[in-house]
Amino acid sequence: MSGYNAVLGRNTEKAPRGVGNASQTVAFSHYNHFSAQLPIDVKSGKLVIGGVKEQAMQCFKNIEEVAKSINHVMDDVVRIKIFVKNIKDLEVVEQVYKIFFPTYQPTKTVCAVFELPMNALVQIDAVISNGEGTIPNAPQAGDLIKLTSNTLKAPIDPLSTQLVAFSHYSNLTAQLPIDPDMQRIVVTGIKEQTAQCLKNIKSILSSVDVPLDDIVKVTIFLKNIGDMAQVNEVYKTFFPDSGIARTVGYFPALTTVEVAELPMGALISIEVVASHGDGTPPQIIEDRHGLVIRANNTDKAPINPLASQTVIFSHYNNISAQLPIDVATGKLVSGGIKEQAEQCFKHIKTIVESVNHVIEDVVKVNIYIKNIADVEVVSNVYKTFFPTTIPAVSIVGTANISMNALIQIEAVVANAEGTPPSL
Repeated sequence: MSGYNAVLGRNTEKAPRGVGNASQTVAFSHYNHFSAQLPIDVKSGKLVIGGVKEQAMQCFKNIEEVAKSINHVMDDVVRIKIFVKNIKDLEVVEQVYKIFFPTYQPTKTVCAVFELPMNALVQIDAVISNGEGTIPNAPQAGDLIKLTSNTLKAPIDPLSTQLVAFSHYSNLTAQLPIDPDMQRIVVTGIKEQTAQCLKNIKSILSSVDVPLDDIVKVTIFLKNIGDMAQVNEVYKTFFPDSGIARTVGYFPALTTVEVAELPMGALISIEVVASHGDGTPPQIIEDRHGLVIRANNTDKAPINPLASQTVIFSHYNNISAQLPIDVATGKLVSGGIKEQAEQCFKHIKTIVESVNHVIEDVVKVNIYIKNIADVEVVSNVYKTFFPTTIPAVSIVGTANISMNALIQIEAVVANAEGTPPSL
Protein backbone atom coordinates (compact mmCIF):
# COMPACT_ATOMS: atom_id res chain seq x y z
CA MET A 1 0.00 0.00 0.00
CA SER A 2 1.31 3.43 -0.93
CA GLY A 3 1.92 5.94 1.83
CA TYR A 4 1.09 8.77 -0.53
CA ASN A 5 -2.22 10.52 -1.05
CA ALA A 6 -4.21 9.51 -4.13
CA VAL A 7 -6.10 11.77 -6.56
CA LEU A 8 -9.73 10.71 -6.22
CA GLY A 9 -12.30 11.94 -8.75
CA ARG A 10 -15.95 11.18 -7.94
CA ASN A 11 -19.38 11.74 -9.42
CA THR A 12 -23.02 11.23 -8.53
CA GLU A 13 -26.00 10.86 -10.86
CA LYS A 14 -27.91 13.25 -8.59
CA ALA A 15 -25.95 16.28 -9.90
CA PRO A 16 -24.90 17.37 -13.42
CA ARG A 17 -21.46 16.57 -14.83
CA GLY A 18 -19.14 19.47 -15.53
CA VAL A 19 -17.96 20.93 -18.81
CA GLY A 20 -15.87 18.43 -20.78
CA ASN A 21 -17.29 15.65 -18.61
CA ALA A 22 -15.18 16.94 -15.72
CA SER A 23 -15.33 15.22 -12.35
CA GLN A 24 -17.87 16.78 -10.03
CA THR A 25 -15.35 16.63 -7.21
CA VAL A 26 -11.71 15.68 -6.97
CA ALA A 27 -10.41 14.86 -3.52
CA PHE A 28 -6.75 15.02 -2.69
CA SER A 29 -5.28 14.94 0.79
CA HIS A 30 -7.57 17.04 3.00
CA TYR A 31 -9.58 18.98 0.40
CA ASN A 32 -12.33 18.28 -2.13
CA HIS A 33 -12.23 20.58 -5.16
CA PHE A 34 -15.64 20.85 -6.83
CA SER A 35 -16.43 21.67 -10.42
CA ALA A 36 -18.41 24.91 -10.56
CA GLN A 37 -22.10 24.11 -10.46
CA LEU A 38 -24.50 25.60 -12.98
CA PRO A 39 -28.25 25.77 -12.28
CA ILE A 40 -28.90 22.59 -14.26
CA ASP A 41 -31.84 20.29 -13.52
CA VAL A 42 -30.11 16.90 -13.61
CA LYS A 43 -33.24 15.17 -14.98
CA SER A 44 -33.61 17.42 -18.01
CA GLY A 45 -30.00 18.47 -18.44
CA LYS A 46 -31.24 22.02 -18.96
CA LEU A 47 -31.26 25.18 -16.86
CA VAL A 48 -33.91 25.09 -14.16
CA ILE A 49 -37.05 27.08 -14.94
CA GLY A 50 -37.26 30.49 -13.26
CA GLY A 51 -35.10 33.48 -12.49
CA VAL A 52 -31.95 34.03 -10.48
CA LYS A 53 -33.53 32.85 -7.21
CA GLU A 54 -34.44 29.47 -8.68
CA GLN A 55 -31.08 29.21 -10.43
CA ALA A 56 -29.14 29.96 -7.24
CA MET A 57 -31.22 27.40 -5.37
CA GLN A 58 -30.42 24.78 -8.01
CA CYS A 59 -26.67 25.55 -7.88
CA PHE A 60 -26.58 25.08 -4.12
CA LYS A 61 -28.73 21.94 -4.33
CA ASN A 62 -26.27 20.49 -6.82
CA ILE A 63 -23.35 21.30 -4.51
CA GLU A 64 -25.24 19.72 -1.61
CA GLU A 65 -25.92 16.55 -3.61
CA VAL A 66 -22.25 16.20 -4.55
CA ALA A 67 -21.25 16.78 -0.91
CA LYS A 68 -23.74 14.16 0.30
CA SER A 69 -22.46 11.66 -2.24
CA ILE A 70 -19.01 11.77 -0.62
CA ASN A 71 -20.39 11.70 2.94
CA HIS A 72 -19.97 15.40 3.60
CA VAL A 73 -22.33 18.22 4.53
CA MET A 74 -22.63 21.90 3.64
CA ASP A 75 -20.91 22.91 6.88
CA ASP A 76 -17.79 21.24 5.48
CA VAL A 77 -17.57 23.94 2.79
CA VAL A 78 -14.44 26.04 3.29
CA ARG A 79 -14.79 28.43 0.35
CA ILE A 80 -17.65 29.51 -1.91
CA LYS A 81 -17.26 31.49 -5.15
CA ILE A 82 -20.38 33.08 -6.55
CA PHE A 83 -20.34 34.28 -10.15
CA VAL A 84 -23.42 36.21 -11.20
CA LYS A 85 -24.34 37.71 -14.56
CA ASN A 86 -25.80 40.84 -12.95
CA ILE A 87 -24.41 42.27 -9.71
CA LYS A 88 -27.92 43.52 -8.86
CA ASP A 89 -28.95 39.88 -8.44
CA LEU A 90 -26.52 39.41 -5.58
CA GLU A 91 -29.03 40.26 -2.85
CA VAL A 92 -31.40 37.55 -4.10
CA VAL A 93 -28.58 35.01 -4.40
CA GLU A 94 -27.43 35.76 -0.86
CA GLN A 95 -30.97 35.19 0.46
CA VAL A 96 -30.72 31.69 -0.96
CA TYR A 97 -27.16 31.35 0.36
CA LYS A 98 -28.42 31.92 3.92
CA ILE A 99 -30.75 28.93 3.59
CA PHE A 100 -27.78 26.63 3.05
CA PHE A 101 -25.46 28.36 5.55
CA PRO A 102 -27.75 29.49 8.40
CA THR A 103 -25.10 29.43 11.16
CA TYR A 104 -21.62 28.73 9.83
CA GLN A 105 -20.44 30.89 6.92
CA PRO A 106 -17.47 29.82 4.75
CA THR A 107 -15.09 32.27 3.10
CA LYS A 108 -16.68 33.89 0.07
CA THR A 109 -15.78 35.48 -3.26
CA VAL A 110 -18.41 37.32 -5.29
CA CYS A 111 -18.26 39.02 -8.66
CA ALA A 112 -20.35 39.65 -11.75
CA VAL A 113 -18.83 38.17 -14.89
CA PHE A 114 -19.53 38.88 -18.54
CA GLU A 115 -20.76 35.42 -19.50
CA LEU A 116 -21.47 32.02 -18.00
CA PRO A 117 -21.88 28.65 -19.73
CA MET A 118 -25.39 27.93 -21.03
CA ASN A 119 -26.20 31.63 -20.55
CA ALA A 120 -26.84 30.95 -16.86
CA LEU A 121 -27.50 33.83 -14.45
CA VAL A 122 -25.36 32.34 -11.69
CA GLN A 123 -22.64 29.72 -11.19
CA ILE A 124 -21.24 28.60 -7.85
CA ASP A 125 -17.89 27.00 -7.07
CA ALA A 126 -16.93 25.30 -3.82
CA VAL A 127 -13.98 23.87 -1.94
CA ILE A 128 -14.86 21.40 0.81
CA SER A 129 -12.81 19.85 3.59
CA ASN A 130 -11.82 16.17 3.43
CA GLY A 131 -10.96 15.25 6.99
CA GLU A 132 -10.17 11.62 6.29
CA GLY A 133 -7.53 12.40 3.69
CA THR A 134 -6.87 10.30 0.59
CA ILE A 135 -4.14 7.81 1.47
CA PRO A 136 -5.78 4.55 0.32
CA ASN A 137 -7.23 2.60 3.24
CA ALA A 138 -5.40 4.81 5.75
CA PRO A 139 -7.24 7.75 7.29
CA GLN A 140 -4.56 10.33 8.01
CA ALA A 141 -5.78 12.39 10.90
CA GLY A 142 -9.38 11.60 11.67
CA ASP A 143 -11.79 14.52 11.64
CA LEU A 144 -9.60 17.59 11.44
CA ILE A 145 -10.92 20.74 13.05
CA LYS A 146 -11.89 23.70 10.90
CA LEU A 147 -10.64 26.94 12.49
CA THR A 148 -12.48 30.20 11.79
CA SER A 149 -11.25 33.71 12.50
CA ASN A 150 -12.44 37.32 12.23
CA THR A 151 -10.82 40.58 13.27
CA LEU A 152 -12.33 44.04 13.66
CA LYS A 153 -9.26 45.42 11.91
CA ALA A 154 -10.67 44.23 8.57
CA PRO A 155 -14.19 44.53 7.10
CA ILE A 156 -16.78 42.21 8.62
CA ASP A 157 -19.22 40.53 6.23
CA PRO A 158 -22.16 38.94 8.09
CA LEU A 159 -22.40 36.30 5.35
CA SER A 160 -18.80 35.10 5.38
CA THR A 161 -15.90 34.32 7.69
CA GLN A 162 -12.75 36.33 7.04
CA LEU A 163 -10.49 33.30 7.40
CA VAL A 164 -11.16 29.57 7.50
CA ALA A 165 -8.16 27.33 8.15
CA PHE A 166 -8.31 23.62 7.51
CA SER A 167 -5.36 21.26 7.55
CA HIS A 168 -2.37 23.22 6.19
CA TYR A 169 -4.20 25.96 4.28
CA SER A 170 -5.89 29.20 5.30
CA ASN A 171 -8.60 30.44 2.94
CA LEU A 172 -9.56 34.12 3.05
CA THR A 173 -12.73 35.84 1.95
CA ALA A 174 -11.99 38.03 -1.08
CA GLN A 175 -11.26 41.50 0.23
CA LEU A 176 -12.93 44.58 -1.16
CA PRO A 177 -11.31 48.02 -0.72
CA ILE A 178 -13.41 48.74 2.36
CA ASP A 179 -12.11 50.96 5.15
CA PRO A 180 -12.89 48.81 8.25
CA ASP A 181 -13.46 51.87 10.42
CA MET A 182 -15.91 53.52 8.03
CA GLN A 183 -17.26 50.25 6.55
CA ARG A 184 -17.27 51.98 3.17
CA ILE A 185 -15.29 51.65 -0.04
CA VAL A 186 -12.35 54.05 -0.14
CA VAL A 187 -13.48 56.65 -2.65
CA THR A 188 -10.20 57.36 -4.43
CA GLY A 189 -8.65 55.56 -7.41
CA ILE A 190 -7.38 52.10 -8.27
CA LYS A 191 -4.06 52.49 -6.43
CA GLU A 192 -5.75 53.43 -3.17
CA GLN A 193 -8.31 50.65 -3.56
CA THR A 194 -5.59 48.09 -4.25
CA ALA A 195 -3.68 49.21 -1.16
CA GLN A 196 -6.83 48.93 0.97
CA CYS A 197 -7.53 45.38 -0.21
CA LEU A 198 -3.98 44.33 0.62
CA LYS A 199 -4.07 46.13 3.98
CA ASN A 200 -7.24 44.22 4.86
CA ILE A 201 -5.60 40.93 3.87
CA LYS A 202 -2.53 41.79 5.94
CA SER A 203 -4.71 42.64 8.96
CA ILE A 204 -6.56 39.33 8.74
CA LEU A 205 -3.35 37.33 8.48
CA SER A 206 -1.64 39.35 11.21
CA SER A 207 -4.56 38.58 13.53
CA VAL A 208 -3.54 34.90 13.38
CA ASP A 209 0.23 35.63 13.41
CA VAL A 210 0.76 34.89 9.72
CA PRO A 211 2.89 37.17 7.52
CA LEU A 212 2.01 38.17 3.95
CA ASP A 213 4.85 36.00 2.68
CA ASP A 214 2.90 32.92 3.77
CA ILE A 215 0.44 33.63 0.95
CA VAL A 216 0.77 30.99 -1.74
CA LYS A 217 -1.85 32.16 -4.26
CA VAL A 218 -3.37 35.55 -5.13
CA THR A 219 -6.35 36.14 -7.42
CA ILE A 220 -7.07 39.74 -8.43
CA PHE A 221 -10.50 40.61 -9.80
CA LEU A 222 -10.40 43.89 -11.72
CA LYS A 223 -13.14 46.04 -13.20
CA ASN A 224 -10.69 47.23 -15.87
CA ILE A 225 -7.74 45.09 -16.95
CA GLY A 226 -6.12 48.31 -18.15
CA ASP A 227 -5.56 49.22 -14.49
CA MET A 228 -3.14 46.33 -14.05
CA ALA A 229 0.03 48.45 -14.34
CA GLN A 230 -1.12 50.68 -11.46
CA VAL A 231 -2.17 47.65 -9.43
CA ASN A 232 1.30 46.16 -9.95
CA GLU A 233 2.95 49.32 -8.63
CA VAL A 234 1.07 48.92 -5.36
CA TYR A 235 1.43 45.13 -5.30
CA LYS A 236 5.23 45.43 -5.34
CA THR A 237 5.14 47.51 -2.16
CA PHE A 238 3.48 44.60 -0.30
CA PHE A 239 5.42 41.66 -1.81
CA PRO A 240 7.93 40.43 -0.86
CA ASP A 241 7.18 41.29 2.76
CA SER A 242 10.23 40.04 4.67
CA GLY A 243 14.00 40.00 4.40
CA ILE A 244 14.08 36.29 3.65
CA ALA A 245 11.42 36.60 0.95
CA ARG A 246 13.21 39.58 -0.59
CA THR A 247 16.47 37.65 -0.65
CA VAL A 248 14.92 34.85 -2.71
CA GLY A 249 12.56 37.18 -4.61
CA TYR A 250 9.46 35.28 -3.51
CA PHE A 251 6.11 36.12 -5.06
CA PRO A 252 2.93 34.02 -4.71
CA ALA A 253 1.28 32.38 -7.69
CA LEU A 254 -0.97 34.97 -9.36
CA THR A 255 -4.08 35.21 -11.52
CA THR A 256 -5.71 38.43 -12.72
CA VAL A 257 -9.28 38.41 -14.03
CA GLU A 258 -11.33 41.24 -15.50
CA VAL A 259 -14.93 41.13 -14.26
CA ALA A 260 -18.07 43.04 -15.21
CA GLU A 261 -18.91 44.38 -11.74
CA LEU A 262 -17.86 44.00 -8.12
CA PRO A 263 -19.94 44.49 -4.96
CA MET A 264 -20.36 48.07 -3.75
CA GLY A 265 -19.06 49.43 -7.06
CA ALA A 266 -15.47 48.53 -6.21
CA LEU A 267 -12.74 48.65 -8.84
CA ILE A 268 -10.87 45.67 -7.41
CA SER A 269 -11.23 42.68 -5.12
CA ILE A 270 -8.39 40.38 -4.02
CA GLU A 271 -8.65 36.77 -2.88
CA VAL A 272 -5.77 34.86 -1.30
CA VAL A 273 -4.90 31.41 -0.03
CA ALA A 274 -2.17 31.20 2.60
CA SER A 275 -0.17 28.45 4.21
CA HIS A 276 -1.12 27.22 7.66
CA GLY A 277 2.13 25.60 8.67
CA ASP A 278 0.97 24.40 12.07
CA GLY A 279 -1.99 22.60 10.56
CA THR A 280 -5.30 22.18 12.35
CA PRO A 281 -5.81 19.72 15.22
CA PRO A 282 -5.71 16.83 15.78
CA GLN A 283 -2.67 16.66 13.49
CA ILE A 284 0.42 15.74 15.46
CA ILE A 285 2.71 18.73 15.91
CA GLU A 286 5.78 16.78 14.85
CA ASP A 287 4.10 16.16 11.49
CA ARG A 288 2.89 19.66 10.91
CA HIS A 289 5.26 22.28 12.27
CA GLY A 290 6.87 24.85 9.99
CA LEU A 291 6.29 23.31 6.58
CA VAL A 292 8.33 24.89 3.79
CA ILE A 293 6.86 26.99 0.97
CA ARG A 294 8.66 26.23 -2.29
CA ALA A 295 8.32 28.49 -5.33
CA ASN A 296 9.55 27.44 -8.73
CA ASN A 297 9.98 28.85 -12.24
CA THR A 298 11.15 27.24 -15.46
CA ASP A 299 12.34 29.12 -18.53
CA LYS A 300 10.34 26.67 -20.64
CA ALA A 301 7.14 28.53 -19.69
CA PRO A 302 6.36 32.28 -19.54
CA ILE A 303 7.85 34.07 -16.53
CA ASN A 304 6.00 36.89 -14.78
CA PRO A 305 8.40 38.98 -12.65
CA LEU A 306 5.62 39.49 -10.07
CA ALA A 307 4.55 35.87 -9.77
CA SER A 308 5.91 32.40 -9.26
CA GLN A 309 4.78 29.93 -11.89
CA THR A 310 4.06 27.43 -9.17
CA VAL A 311 4.10 27.60 -5.38
CA ILE A 312 4.26 24.26 -3.61
CA PHE A 313 3.08 23.98 -0.03
CA SER A 314 2.14 20.86 1.88
CA HIS A 315 0.21 18.62 -0.53
CA TYR A 316 -0.61 21.13 -3.27
CA ASN A 317 1.02 22.98 -6.15
CA ASN A 318 -0.69 26.30 -6.90
CA ILE A 319 -0.09 27.36 -10.51
CA SER A 320 -0.38 30.93 -11.82
CA ALA A 321 -2.81 31.52 -14.68
CA GLN A 322 -1.11 30.72 -17.96
CA LEU A 323 -1.53 32.85 -21.06
CA PRO A 324 -1.14 31.36 -24.57
CA ILE A 325 2.33 32.84 -25.04
CA ASP A 326 4.99 31.40 -27.31
CA VAL A 327 8.01 31.36 -24.98
CA ALA A 328 10.45 31.83 -27.88
CA THR A 329 8.82 35.04 -29.12
CA GLY A 330 7.10 36.33 -25.99
CA LYS A 331 3.98 36.87 -28.09
CA LEU A 332 0.64 35.11 -28.32
CA VAL A 333 0.79 31.83 -30.20
CA SER A 334 -0.50 31.95 -33.78
CA GLY A 335 -4.03 30.69 -34.42
CA GLY A 336 -7.42 30.86 -32.73
CA ILE A 337 -9.00 29.55 -29.56
CA LYS A 338 -7.94 25.92 -30.18
CA GLU A 339 -4.27 26.82 -30.52
CA GLN A 340 -4.41 29.23 -27.58
CA ALA A 341 -6.08 26.67 -25.29
CA GLU A 342 -3.48 24.07 -26.29
CA GLN A 343 -0.67 26.50 -25.50
CA CYS A 344 -2.07 27.27 -22.04
CA PHE A 345 -2.34 23.57 -21.21
CA LYS A 346 1.15 22.93 -22.60
CA HIS A 347 2.53 25.58 -20.23
CA ILE A 348 0.74 23.98 -17.28
CA LYS A 349 2.11 20.57 -18.29
CA THR A 350 5.63 22.01 -18.61
CA ILE A 351 5.44 23.69 -15.20
CA VAL A 352 4.04 20.55 -13.56
CA GLU A 353 6.82 18.43 -15.08
CA SER A 354 9.46 20.95 -13.98
CA VAL A 355 8.62 20.09 -10.37
CA ASN A 356 8.71 16.34 -11.01
CA HIS A 357 4.98 15.82 -11.39
CA VAL A 358 2.72 14.76 -14.25
CA ILE A 359 -0.37 16.27 -15.82
CA GLU A 360 -2.47 13.51 -14.21
CA ASP A 361 -1.74 15.18 -10.84
CA VAL A 362 -3.96 18.17 -11.73
CA VAL A 363 -7.02 18.25 -9.47
CA LYS A 364 -8.72 21.52 -10.50
CA VAL A 365 -8.66 23.71 -13.61
CA ASN A 366 -10.08 27.25 -13.76
CA ILE A 367 -10.63 28.57 -17.27
CA TYR A 368 -11.23 32.23 -18.11
CA ILE A 369 -12.43 32.66 -21.66
CA LYS A 370 -13.18 35.68 -23.82
CA ASN A 371 -16.02 34.11 -25.80
CA ILE A 372 -18.24 31.62 -23.99
CA ALA A 373 -19.26 30.16 -27.35
CA ASP A 374 -15.72 28.72 -27.52
CA VAL A 375 -16.37 26.39 -24.58
CA GLU A 376 -16.92 23.33 -26.77
CA VAL A 377 -13.60 23.83 -28.57
CA VAL A 378 -11.79 24.31 -25.26
CA SER A 379 -13.54 21.26 -23.84
CA ASN A 380 -12.25 19.13 -26.72
CA VAL A 381 -8.70 20.40 -26.13
CA TYR A 382 -9.07 19.74 -22.40
CA LYS A 383 -9.94 16.11 -23.05
CA THR A 384 -6.74 15.59 -25.07
CA PHE A 385 -4.68 16.56 -22.02
CA PHE A 386 -6.85 14.61 -19.56
CA PRO A 387 -8.01 11.49 -21.42
CA THR A 388 -8.25 9.33 -18.29
CA THR A 389 -8.01 11.43 -15.12
CA ILE A 390 -10.56 14.24 -15.24
CA PRO A 391 -9.95 17.25 -12.95
CA ALA A 392 -12.72 19.44 -11.60
CA VAL A 393 -13.37 22.49 -13.80
CA SER A 394 -14.73 26.02 -13.54
CA ILE A 395 -15.33 28.20 -16.62
CA VAL A 396 -16.32 31.87 -16.69
CA GLY A 397 -16.46 34.43 -19.48
CA THR A 398 -14.39 37.60 -19.29
CA ALA A 399 -14.39 40.50 -21.77
CA ASN A 400 -10.66 41.18 -21.72
CA ILE A 401 -7.58 39.12 -20.91
CA SER A 402 -3.98 40.34 -20.69
CA MET A 403 -2.27 40.72 -24.08
CA ASN A 404 -5.73 40.50 -25.68
CA ALA A 405 -5.61 36.71 -25.35
CA LEU A 406 -8.72 34.61 -25.94
CA ILE A 407 -8.14 32.43 -22.88
CA GLN A 408 -6.10 31.96 -19.70
CA ILE A 409 -5.98 28.86 -17.51
CA GLU A 410 -4.86 28.22 -13.94
CA ALA A 411 -4.58 24.94 -12.07
CA VAL A 412 -4.29 23.32 -8.66
CA VAL A 413 -2.05 20.26 -8.66
CA ALA A 414 -1.47 17.44 -6.22
CA ASN A 415 1.87 17.23 -4.40
CA ALA A 416 1.78 13.69 -3.05
CA GLU A 417 5.00 13.83 -1.08
CA GLY A 418 4.16 17.10 0.66
CA THR A 419 6.74 19.72 1.61
CA PRO A 420 9.14 19.08 4.48
CA PRO A 421 9.33 21.09 7.70
CA SER A 422 11.96 23.79 7.96
CA LEU A 423 15.16 22.84 9.77
